[in-house]
Amino acid sequence: MSRGYLFATRALGALLLLAGLAMAGMALAQGGGPLAVGVIIGAAFALAGGGRLWLARGGGP
Repeated sequence: MSRGYLFATRALGALLLLAGLAMAGMALAQGGGPLAVGVIIGAAFALAGGGRLWLARGGGP
């Protein structure tokens, strides 16, 4: 893989992870429960970002 592609993959993964955590945190801070839409979508974003980072570092089955 080229270095630029790997950097972009890691940067996007980190951005997704941070955005997901921020979404979930804001939803909880505004009174949403654990099944609020913002928490669910935020968790999905965070998991997607974490998965990208894990796979980019060479993890996987």
